[in-house]
Amino acid sequence: MELDELRGLVLFAIGRTPVTLGGLVAGAGMIVAGLLLARLAGAGIGRLRGRVRYGADALYIVQKLVTYGLAIFAVIAGLSTVGLNLSSLAVFAGAVGVGVGLGLQGIVKEFVSGLVLIFDRVLNVGDYVELADGRRGLVQTIGPRAVHVRTNDNIDLIIPNSKFIEGPVVNWTLHGRGRRIHIPFRVAYGSDREKVRSVVLEAARSVPFTLPETETERSQVWLVGLGDSGLEFELLVWPTLDAVKRPAAMQAAYTWAIAEALDRAGVEVPFPQMDVRLRSFFGQEGERALDALRLDHPQADQPAATGSPSTNDAAEDLARPLPGPEPSDGAAPGRDTR
Repeated sequence: MELDELRGLVLFAIGRTPVTLGGLVAGAGMIVAGLLLARLAGAGIGRLRGRVRYGADALYIVQKLVTYGLAIFAVIAGLSTVGLNLSSLAVFAGAVGVGVGLGLQGIVKEFVSGLVLIFDRVLNVGDYVELADGRRGLVQTIGPRAVHVRTNDNIDLIIPNSKFIEGPVVNWTLHGRGRRIHIPFRVAYGSDREKVRSVVLEAARSVPFTLPETETERSQVWLVGLGDSGLEFELLVWPTLDAVKRPAAMQAAYTWAIAEALDRAGVEVPFPQMDVRLRSFFGQEGERALDALRLDHPQADQPAATGSPSTNDAAEDLARPLPGPEPSDGAAPGRDTR
């Protein structure tokens, strides 16, 4: 059999359209070449996106559009090369649509959710996100079916796209804005509050990933509670975005710095304890019970000396006006406060 006869060999027919061996090989080759070209184009734009400093999010959208567009064009061109009239496949397309609606609706749902994530731009590659179940990590890719998130423990999470559409997601680094972090700590009752504030602020500012202070973004120390065993404080600090993406290590670093600063200043860190008060002993109460035990009477606590008023960062923070809504003209937005 000659080559021309082999190319014209009819394998089967779709409706009234015969499918020859040559047309099938050419169509398959075109589809494979188109998919390969789409893959290479996507990889090239991805490498370019990794080199540019600005506009990486827009390049990611271009990368996905070029990849999906070339792939779809390759499939259509391949079917046309085979000799199929796409307009004659209306019945077949309708059957495929029914199949998609019944069996492939999950895949279509995730694909559409991925497109929404890409164009909505509330989630970008490189963002640090936290899911409703507490899992946190860095967004690696936004694919047609799932988002690839890598945790700081180098664990890869493959999360369906619809999870980011239907449920609440915390984006810690949206648009590259900083975040204020709360670091809790305790000191013993009777500690000098102004001294505690001073040494903790000095320790926070000495941490290398603490941002320089501005008028609206300052490190502060708040007294937030009177606990069972001591005074409960919080250090409020603005770290760099790189530190925000590693929350566990960041909190451990600040806690270590606070502990060292309190130790050097001689401020006592409390531990859980329980005081037992003797109410009755052999029918005696109060001082009579102490006399029965032949114990000395405790001296009444002396009132603490009144010194200069201490600084109340929380009260000063309340005096500042709340930031307004984000501007729509692309101006730099204000940072969140709590």
